[in-house]
Amino acid sequence: MAKPVLGAFNQGLAPTIACFNKATTPLGFKLADLVAAMQIYIDEHVAPVWGTPAKLVETTDFVKGAWAIVFLDNADQPGALAYHDMTPDGLPESKVFVKTTLDDHEVVSVSASHELVEMLVDPATNMMTTGPDAKTIYAYESADPVESLFFDVQGMSMSDFVYPSYFETFHKAGSVKFDHLDKVKKPFQLLPGGYQTIFKSGKWSQVFGSAKKEKAFKKEDRRGHRSEIRKAKKLVPADKKKIKQLERVV
Repeated sequence: MAKPVLGAFNQGLAPTIACFNKATTPLGFKLADLVAAMQIYIDEHVAPVWGTPAKLVETTDFVKGAWAIVFLDNADQPGALAYHDMTPDGLPESKVFVKTTLDDHEVVSVSASHELVEMLVDPATNMMTTGPDAKTIYAYESADPVESLFFDVQGMSMSDFVYPSYFETFHKAGSVKFDHLDKVKKPFQLLPGGYQTIFKSGKWSQVFGSAKKEKAFKKEDRRGHRSEIRKAKKLVPADKKKIKQLERVV
């Protein structure tokens, strides 16, 4: 077989996503229950809109040929940053920082589903589009603009997400549905708890739905997040040897 090109993902196939927990901070629920809820989230809510089916499985580590969602305490956890941007196979990977999420008084299941939907819509973290400002390029992030909103799936809180129409400026206000909870009324609208990553004048930055959100964002530890990955010149696979070495030090 030809050597795969890292960061080139075939969305014609439904990926398997390995979900595993390396955090010492309690999740507050069984991982199996979250995986089951996120499977329904994909099957009944995300995939019918975005055309992004996937099969989630609970594992204890990376699975060859599978994408990954790994739960970590925070970016300072031994080995955390060695997970880098992709799995060891060079496939999409998302990180959920449990302690960081709880310290920010946020919900772990919302953070996990947020990362899940954004990974499915933009697996290489490189999709961008034009928008209302002709001098600005907008990142194709499907949960950031509605970040503070969520809904219940099988007893778990799941992140709201925008629809493809959100990124289509030709729609008139109120003419179609722009997000799953139908709170957004026009393309590229930012709700008070949301934000958008943009590229303008040669630099990456963010625009916010409110001053409160901007203030909170600046206090966040963004290491390992998609907004930081976009700034990198290339995606880097997780280093399993380095992760194991650092974990043994603890």
